[in-house]
Order: sequence, then C-alpha cells, then structure tokens
Amino acid sequence: QVQLVDSGGGLVQAGGSLRLSCAASGLTFSSYAMGWFHQAPGKEREFVAAISWSGRITYYADSVKGRFTISRDNAKNTVYLQMNSLKPEDTAVYYCAAGKGGLRTEPSRYDYWGQGTQVTVSS
Repeated sequence: QVQLVDSGGGLVQAGGSLRLSCAASGLTFSSYAMGWFHQAPGKEREFVAAISWSGRITYYADSVKGRFTISRDNAKNTVYLQMNSLKPEDTAVYYCAAGKGGLRTEPSRYDYWGQGTQVTVSS
C-alpha cells in the first residue's frame, strides 16, 4: 500500500521559513517524480514545485521561484520543500504527490498524494 505522509507545516510570520517533508512508503521512490501542490480555501489545487526522480531537474511555479527549494533523498524515501521569505499569500494546505509522468504541473498527472499539511503565514 502506497503511503505519502506530509509534515512540517505550521504558523509562521511573514518573512519566516518552514521546511516541509514528505515520507513515502510502498513504492519504488526513486522511480517517481515528486511534486508539491497547495490549496487555499475556495481555490483549486495549484502546482508549487516538482523534482525529477534523480533530483537533478527541478521546476517551480513563478510565484515561488527564488524563495522555495525542492529536494529529495532517495535513500530516505523523502522529498522536502524548503520555504523561505514566506508571504501571507502562501497560506494553504500543502500536499506532496508522486507520479511517473515527469515534471508535471497538472494534479491529474500524479498517481499518489499525501494527506496535506497546513501552512499559515501571518502578516
């Protein structure tokens, strides 16, 4: 059974940092591209960042470029999202996802999802 467990969310002031983690089990982690998405209340789930199976290729939404960094440790079956210079508009539930379709921005292209972790940025 595939399981993705998101963690690391919390409440932080604007300008602060958080590091999200997503621990995977039940799949060959190194065979999957990984992505992070977020969803604010009343809005659709949106792409944040993605990383290739090897970790050599990354891709970011324009809104987070230069502030967020996605990385992975295939030995630990874990993907990370380092979030710096956080803004109130980053407030959302953040989800990790695993997919075999390469670096995709569409949620429908991912096969497995974490349960989400809440990030709240106060002004």
